[in-house]
Amino acid sequence: MKVTKQDMRSAIRALKRQLTAGQKEREAAAVFGTLEQLHSFKASQRIMLYSSLPDELPTAAAIGRWSQMEGKTIYLPRVAGDDIEVVPYRDGHMRTGAFGIAEPDGPAADPAGIDLMIVPAVALDQHCQRLGRGRGYYDRLLARCRAFTIGVAFDCQWVDEVPTDKHDAMLCGAVTAQHIAFRESFTHHNKS
Repeated sequence: MKVTKQDMRSAIRALKRQLTAGQKEREAAAVFGTLEQLHSFKASQRIMLYSSLPDELPTAAAIGRWSQMEGKTIYLPRVAGDDIEVVPYRDGHMRTGAFGIAEPDGPAADPAGIDLMIVPAVALDQHCQRLGRGRGYYDRLLARCRAFTIGVAFDCQWVDEVPTDKHDAMLCGAVTAQHIAFRESFTHHNKS
């Protein structure tokens, strides 16, 4: 019997509740350290990250570090109705937006100009399939851009197979602290 998306979300939610703050920070450091070694990161100038919710891989340290790197502009998502806008990150220019998420102030950018997009996931698998929270925000955004896309999550969110539907966007890669996968056609993008 195949697991449903909702059942998988519930099971993952229970696993994430068991993570300590220290575990979350250690896994985040490992994941973002891995990303920084990838060719797709090194070659990208315009990188979209996300402002993490308490149950997501923490991004504050990566946002701070990456925004200081020469030649890199960091973008964060901002919810606008049923869609996500892509907005340049500027330290000190954040506000609490939809769902209590810190969102950047300022004009939105064209998502087609993003080189690398790092997206949160509820679950990831070796086929670079991503299970989100179920509202389709990232699926709609990914359909509008040409960025190299990598899903990130905690190790407990890595599963054998993510249940998918036709409208679900496939990622180019998936990374946790102990797992890394890239679709065959994108492997050459990620040699360090």
